[in-house]
Amino acid sequence: MLSTIELKQLAIECSLGNYGPEDVIPNTHILDLTLKIDPKLVLIEFDKMDCVFDYDPLIVEIDRLAKEQHYITQEWLMTRIVHTCAAYDAIHAVELLLSKRPVLQESGQLGVRLKIGAEELKKIRLTLDTQKSQLG
Repeated sequence: MLSTIELKQLAIECSLGNYGPEDVIPNTHILDLTLKIDPKLVLIEFDKMDCVFDYDPLIVEIDRLAKEQHYITQEWLMTRIVHTCAAYDAIHAVELLLSKRPVLQESGQLGVRLKIGAEELKKIRLTLDTQKSQLG
């Protein structure tokens, strides 16, 4: 059994994409993030922050990543968000949807969804740990 933390419709400030003079340039980027965590971090015995998953630092880091640089692709920003989620052992799986709007004639919303299950997240953690050990 897993519990879910859901962050919906978070407008993130980011510089994303390369556009020509005739292209529609999106003015809004929206993040939906779903985290699977252990239920013991939701069904708690005491009303204390150290009993739950504190998602505020994760949101602050996602905001920092979004503002940190210009991204050519939204997929690269999504990859960096997944890597950030992987740093939290309490997160067992992650799903994110990054959307932009407008798409055409001041209408539409286009998004990319990524689902990372428990096994995939473990592999990502191992890869990131290997990279860190090679650098340090």
